[in-house]
Amino acid sequence: MADEQKPLLIKRYASRRLYNTETSDYVTLEDIAGFIRTGRDVKIVDLKSGDDLTRQYLLQIVAEHESRGESVLPIEVLTDLVRSYTTQAGSIVPQFLKMSFDMLRDSQSKMMGAAINPMAAMPGYDKMQAQQRAFIKAMTGGWSGGSAPEDAQDAQAPARSEGEQHELDDIRKQLAEVQAALRKMND
Repeated sequence: MADEQKPLLIKRYASRRLYNTETSDYVTLEDIAGFIRTGRDVKIVDLKSGDDLTRQYLLQIVAEHESRGESVLPIEVLTDLVRSYTTQAGSIVPQFLKMSFDMLRDSQSKMMGAAINPMAAMPGYDKMQAQQRAFIKAMTGGWSGGSAPEDAQDAQAPARSEGEQHELDDIRKQLAEVQAALRKMND
């Protein structure tokens, strides 16, 4: 994701060298591509005229990658782009491309979220988490430091709805059954 800061300013000198104003050193097109890959926006301006050259340098970066065989854009897309410059469709193409890339970024973010926590997409995941929290609370008596006698738990517990109380009773019953089964196994 792009930072909420202003774009990195790159100045182009008359010698066509590119100067990073933040680090006070010269950069290459590959350096600029690296900044962009890390989520940083850049702005490239001509030092003398002040003209914004960002678009032409970004196109040059894309062209260099495409010419090295790192093809991302199918021939059909490139052909359609060239056609859009000579037709009335040219007015909607930039908006269409922007919306398409916005949707792609959004989908990638969702996929990354699902990859990090694949269970979150599972139906009923929220309910399962709530049950786990209730189970842990029942096991620890609502305390993080251990358990309290059941009477003390009930006296300290906030008022629960009938459904929550029933759920807790079920969990306690299941816990008692598990404990009994464990005792049997140890005997």
